[in-house]
Amino acid sequence: MCGIAGIFNFRDGQPVGRGTLDAMLGAIRHRGPDQFGIYQYHDEHRAVGMGNARLSIIDLSGGQQPIANGRETAWIVFNGEIFNYVELRAEMVREGEAFRTESDTEVVVRLYDKLGPACVQRLNGQFAFAIWDEVAQRLVIARDRMGIRPLYYTIQDGAFLFASEVKALLASGRVQAELDPVSLDQLFTFWSPLAPRTAFKEIYTLPPGHWLTVDPQGRLTIEGFWEPTFPPAGMESSSECAGPLTIDEAAGQLRELLVEATTLRLRADVPVGAYLSGGLDSSAIAALIRHYTGNHLETFSIAFSDPAFDESGFQRQMAAHLGTDHHTVLADYADIGEAFPEVIWHTEVPLLRTSPAPLYLLSRFVRESGFKVVLTGEGADEVLGGYNIFKEAKIRRFWARRPESAWRPALLRRLYPFIDGLATDNGRYLHQFFGQGLVEVEQQAYSHMIRWRNTSRTKRFFSRELSTVLAGRERVPLEELSLPEAFDTWSGLGKAQFLEMKIFLAEYLLSSQGDRMAMANSVEGRFPFLDHRVVTFCNGLPPQWKLRGLDEKYLLKRAVRDLLPEEVWNRPKRPYRAPIHRSFFPDSRPLPWVAELLSPARIEAAGYFDPQAVALLRKKLERLGRLSETDEMALAGILSTQLVHEQFVDRYRQPQPLNEDDDTKVIARHGDKDEEEDCLARERIIGSYWGIM
Repeated sequence: MCGIAGIFNFRDGQPVGRGTLDAMLGAIRHRGPDQFGIYQYHDEHRAVGMGNARLSIIDLSGGQQPIANGRETAWIVFNGEIFNYVELRAEMVREGEAFRTESDTEVVVRLYDKLGPACVQRLNGQFAFAIWDEVAQRLVIARDRMGIRPLYYTIQDGAFLFASEVKALLASGRVQAELDPVSLDQLFTFWSPLAPRTAFKEIYTLPPGHWLTVDPQGRLTIEGFWEPTFPPAGMESSSECAGPLTIDEAAGQLRELLVEATTLRLRADVPVGAYLSGGLDSSAIAALIRHYTGNHLETFSIAFSDPAFDESGFQRQMAAHLGTDHHTVLADYADIGEAFPEVIWHTEVPLLRTSPAPLYLLSRFVRESGFKVVLTGEGADEVLGGYNIFKEAKIRRFWARRPESAWRPALLRRLYPFIDGLATDNGRYLHQFFGQGLVEVEQQAYSHMIRWRNTSRTKRFFSRELSTVLAGRERVPLEELSLPEAFDTWSGLGKAQFLEMKIFLAEYLLSSQGDRMAMANSVEGRFPFLDHRVVTFCNGLPPQWKLRGLDEKYLLKRAVRDLLPEEVWNRPKRPYRAPIHRSFFPDSRPLPWVAELLSPARIEAAGYFDPQAVALLRKKLERLGRLSETDEMALAGILSTQLVHEQFVDRYRQPQPLNEDDDTKVIARHGDKDEEEDCLARERIIGSYWGIM
C-alpha cells in the first residue's frame, strides 16, 4: 500500500520540480511513511514527475518505487496489492523474463510492457497506479475493478496531475479548491458525489474498473475494463457464472472461492490481522483463516459505550470460538466527536454519517498494535443481498401488487427496529413513508428512490444562493447514474445490487469508511468478498439464493455455518452505525469546534447553508434532546461541509508557488542519467529517499 502523485506537463518541456513532488508526497505521507521515491523525465516538448510514498508490505527491502520494466522504458508508481502476482511472475519467468525484485509492483510494469493498459485484466487485486511510457510518450493511470483504492486527477495550465488523495493535488501549488454545487446536491441525495465528480470543481476521480491515457498532445482517453453485471431475470440459474448448479453445489463453490480469495489476501511480509465486528461477514473471514491455514490470528473490534450501537458481546463470543488474540477499542460519544475533524481531513468530502470515525479510531489502535494489514468482511452485503434496502424493495414490490392491502406493508416493521418511529404500530406512518412511488415498480431506481428522496430532504438547509444555483435539480437526476444498457433486463435484486455497488460501495463505503480511515493510520484493509471472481459468481446466482424470503445472505450462511456459532451465523442483520448528535453534543452541550462551526457567522461566511434554518435545527435538538433520522444526517452533513470548507477551500483558496530548489527533504539520491545522446537532451532522474517528510 502506498500513496502516489505526479504531474505530466504536456504543453512544454518545463521540468516537474522536486520541490513540487516533495510537497505532494508530504501531503499523503500517512499513506506510506516507510519509503519515498521520485522519478523525473523531460525533453524539450514534455516533462513528467512521479512520486511514491510507500507502506512496505511485500518485498520489504527490494520493492522500493518507482520501478521500471526490463528495458527501463516504462516506469511505475503503484498503490495497492496484486494478490496473484506470484502466479503472474512465475508465468513470465517461464517466458524468459528476468526480475530484479520480488515485488508485485514490478510484475505490473512488466505485464504492461507485454500487454499495454489491458494488463489490468490479468490482475487480481486492489490497485491504483500510474505508468510513464517513454516510447509512446504517454501517461497511463488505472484503478481496480471495485474502486477499493482511490485515484484523482485534474488538468491545469497544460498539465495533467494525479494523486491518491485530493490534498496532494492541492499541495502541488497549481490547483485551487472550490466546492462543486452539483456535487453537494448529489452528496445530499446519494451520500456521495457520483464518479467522476468529487466534492471539488474540476477535480475528478477515475471510476472503478477504468484506465485513462494521456497522449503527447494532452488528449485524455478513458476506457472501462470491468463493471458488475447480472444475467437477465429468470436466467440466473443457467448463467455462465452459476451454471446449472444445485444450491448445495453453489454453496460449495462459494466457499471454495472465498477460501482462495482469503488465503491470497494473507500474502504479506508483515503480520496480518482481521477485523471482527461480531456479524456474519467478518466472522466468516476470520473463521476461514483459522480453519484453512491454522494461522495464529489477532482480531480487532470497535465497541461503543452506547448499548444501542454496541456488538461487543458477539465479538467476544466469536473470538473465543476461534481462539484468536482479540483486542477491542471502546468509543464513547466524545471520542467520535473529537475525532470527526481529523476524519474529514482524510475523507476530503462531506459525510452524512459519523460511522467512519470509530473505524478511524480502530485503525489507529491496529497500527499502534504493530499491524499494517487487516482483512475485513466488507462487500458481502452488496454481493450477497445483505442490506435492509434489498428487503425493503422486495416487500414494496410485493405490496405494490395489492396496494390496498393492510398486512403486506406491516412486514416493513421487521426491518428497522433501530430507527425511532419505524418499528411502532403506527400504520399510517409506514404507509406514508414507504408508500412513496409504491406502484412505480418499473422505475429503474425503484429500490433506492425512498432512500434518495428521504436524504434529499436534508437540502432544505441549503442557503438561498446554493438553492438558486441548483434550481431545476429538485428531482433525483437518474440520467447521472450511467446505467448499463442491459440494466432493465435484470431482476429487481440485481438492479438494486448494481446501484449499491456503484454508488454506496464504491463512492462511500470503500472510500470514506474504508481506504481513508485505514490509510489515515498507515493500515491496509483487504476484502476477500470483493475478489472479482467472488463478485462475478455471486452476481450470476438466482436472487432467491441470496435473499430467501427476508433471510439475507442465505447462501453465505449455508456455505460457512459449520464454522461459526449459530448465535452468529443465524442472528438478524444489524447494520454498522455510530451515534451522530450525541457525538457532537455529549452531555447536551456542543463540543467547542461544533459550536464554532454552527455559529450564524461561520454558516453565513461559508455560504452553503441557511443560518436561520441551522439555528432552528440546533434549537430543536436542545428542546427535544433527539433528532429524526433525516435531521441526524443533516447535522452531520452541515458540520462536515463546514469542515471541508475550512480545511480545504480556505486553506487552499489560492495556489501557492513552491520553491523547486529545496532539496532539504531528500535524504539519499541515486544518480542522474542521460538517456539519449541526441540533441533532445532527454533526461531521467530517479530519486529514492527514506524517512518521513
